[in-house]
Amino acid sequence: MAMTAFLFPGQGSQYVGMGSDLVSRYPAARDLVARADDILGFPLSEAMFGTGNAEVDAEALRRTEITQPALFVHSIAVMAVLEGDGIAFDMAAGHSLGEYSALTSSGALSFEDALPLVRLRGELMARAGDDRPGGMAAVLGMDDADLESACRELSSEGSVVQPANYNSPGQVVISGDVAAVARAVETLPGRGARKVVPLPVSGAFHSPLMTHARDGLARALADVRIISPSVPVWLNVTARPSRDAGEIRDRLLEQLLAPVRWTQTMESMHGAGADRFVEIGAGRVLSGLAKRTLGRDVQTLALGTVEDIDALTRTDQNEHTT
Repeated sequence: MAMTAFLFPGQGSQYVGMGSDLVSRYPAARDLVARADDILGFPLSEAMFGTGNAEVDAEALRRTEITQPALFVHSIAVMAVLEGDGIAFDMAAGHSLGEYSALTSSGALSFEDALPLVRLRGELMARAGDDRPGGMAAVLGMDDADLESACRELSSEGSVVQPANYNSPGQVVISGDVAAVARAVETLPGRGARKVVPLPVSGAFHSPLMTHARDGLARALADVRIISPSVPVWLNVTARPSRDAGEIRDRLLEQLLAPVRWTQTMESMHGAGADRFVEIGAGRVLSGLAKRTLGRDVQTLALGTVEDIDALTRTDQNEHTT
């Protein structure tokens, strides 16, 4: 049976103005964003929509402690609109931060619990990046096993580098200490990589350098109520589905230090029957990764703007009248 998977983006998909058109058109989105401002006690919406000063707005939205809740709120605002239209899904997954959006959209986390947790996660990750500076780089055109072996060889005590995001076949992001990432950028082209691109990030996400954030997140997760989601949620750490609240809690913590296995997640969801992948929130990164992983014939859709939702509505109307 044909099934629909909802995908939720992570850091890197944000842009100034995100969600502003949704708030202007849909009361459900407007109410959701207003609730977010109230819960956080500061105007997150201002960082999302922008103030008109392009340089200041872009810088504000680059801050991890702002980026993560902004992306989360945008995705959940889209979900509020879709739920009002009765649009359902069969399974879900989120890339890094997006895993919190997937869990909230499927009912495992409440919005009121998840938003402060996401904000804290961003703060802790930013602080960990300050405490132990690191870097990340995108590696293109290299076999996963060869890259993993190279990372082990390029790591040393106190200077590590490891895969952080398996995004699609031949596209892996590595993460670690500044010196180790620099060694990788220099040497990997000679070991089979087609291209290695340093990334402008504030820390070495999904690596041991995030250890300083672990204790704070563990305490927060212990106090948050997690229930079984309404649909299976594929977890970053395992690339497997789960509806077990205890496992979800454990994997959310483990996710800080472990790679995001997105390639394997797409393959597993497709194998479980998903033939339609719908990206919920900012950007179209995950739609592109699904195509690169599963082939051009797989159906993808991105829903993050009023224009996107209008296009979906027109398509549904045409299908019902033909």
